[in-house]
Amino acid sequence: MFSPVSGRSVVVTGGTKGIGKGIAAVFAQAGARVTIVGRDEATAQAATAELASGGADVAFVVADVSRPADCTRMAREVVAQRGGIDVLCANAGIFPAQKLADMSEADFDEVFDTNVKGCVFSVQACTDALAASGHGRVVLTSSITGPITGYPGWAHYGASKAAQLGFLRTAAIELAPKGITVNAVLPGNIATEGLADLGEDYLATMAASIPLKRLGDPEDIGYAALFFASDEAGYVTGQTLVVDGGQILPESLEALAAAEA
Repeated sequence: MFSPVSGRSVVVTGGTKGIGKGIAAVFAQAGARVTIVGRDEATAQAATAELASGGADVAFVVADVSRPADCTRMAREVVAQRGGIDVLCANAGIFPAQKLADMSEADFDEVFDTNVKGCVFSVQACTDALAASGHGRVVLTSSITGPITGYPGWAHYGASKAAQLGFLRTAAIELAPKGITVNAVLPGNIATEGLADLGEDYLATMAASIPLKRLGDPEDIGYAALFFASDEAGYVTGQTLVVDGGQILPESLEALAAAEA
């Protein structure tokens, strides 16, 4: 039995949809006081209403984490509203597809500004509050794409997700004296709004390549984040956890066919 996170202040960047919304839902169901962060106020309001519909304590802050000033304001507003920050789930990320041959500097910067700068400056902005909590936790949402696998069109995305893990290892060392742990979840293919845009054929092919024969749910990532946020994970820092249904294991589709023979 894990110690409860009930009553703790949890910030989820990119929490208005997709994986972030799933993370927020898991923490809300566990009794945490959740603040979701997103760029669009209408989307944030709708997500907050949905997440709080069962009586959960959910609020929102509108901020663009690609802007360091917004990260600072985000942390300040959460501390003012919630009295502190115990857990930061630095989840905000984008993944527009662009082949390497056609990629512009603007394309590259757009992805790195949100996925890398947004991660780094969100952590920086929340550090003092996390240290003051006495059990500060940072959970990054990276990906199997970049650190482990690759996919055409996502060179900039994969590079950004690998960069997050480079940041994680030094951040974990620097923040350890403050009692803050820093870990990361590496999702595989998760059934989100963004993935649905890639089409039914893509989704079917991806499911067929996963040993568990299904895409993950956003809540699957939330449960992994909840573990890293627990008191029981207090001696775990600088680590990564792949949550992908076994996707990275087979050498080929033939390996899956052999397993079913």
